[in-house]
Amino acid sequence: MKALILAGGFGKRLRPLTEEVPKPLIPIAGRPILEYQIEWLSRNGVSEVVLCVGYLWEKIKQRLGREWKGIKIEYSVEEEPLGTGGALKAAREHVMDAELFIALNGDVITNLEVKPLVSEARGVLGAIAMVQLRSPYGIVLVNSESRVLRFIEKPILRDYWINAGVYCLKPEALDYMPERGDLEKTAFPKLAEEGKLKAVKYTGVYWRSIDTYKDLEEASRDMREGRYRL
Repeated sequence: MKALILAGGFGKRLRPLTEEVPKPLIPIAGRPILEYQIEWLSRNGVSEVVLCVGYLWEKIKQRLGREWKGIKIEYSVEEEPLGTGGALKAAREHVMDAELFIALNGDVITNLEVKPLVSEARGVLGAIAMVQLRSPYGIVLVNSESRVLRFIEKPILRDYWINAGVYCLKPEALDYMPERGDLEKTAFPKLAEEGKLKAVKYTGVYWRSIDTYKDLEEASRDMREGRYRL
């Protein structure tokens, strides 16, 4: 199986770290985000990874080359930002011979299994992974008399699900992608409208998107304390 990783963003919210290092190479507990991702993909049966790159992409190639720990690596280079949908469409030549392929955002660290996604995608054009939303803030529980009972630090909001940024798609799904623009705003709504997109809900898995300095700190602590395991 092949995988496309969207790794071309500027990482503006992580500046100045990303002024000289592309976001996918930002270290988490001493290792770049991309290394966690490729290792996870390898454990899930992926043998070839295509990196959709742009900003400072040469540094990514210097780090990973054409092969990393037995995984073949190819590059789809954006001369200018194309958005998530445009980047996938520009890389279509790399996956046209595949029955299905995995696609994911380049700032996500997770250990979810992709088999359920693959199973759901076979009957449609694609499947997206969903995880439960974690509150960015601690919450306060009170009783009917407004007395504070306890504090809960950043709980999982079990009734709310978010797009995990991990997908399994058929090459035909790329026909829905824009030449320029984000798939979340263009392709996915259209696929959903036509009944060609399914979702898989994951619970009890590790998932974190690295967007801010706080995310970096918390993810690094997770790694050191053993919360992330393949």
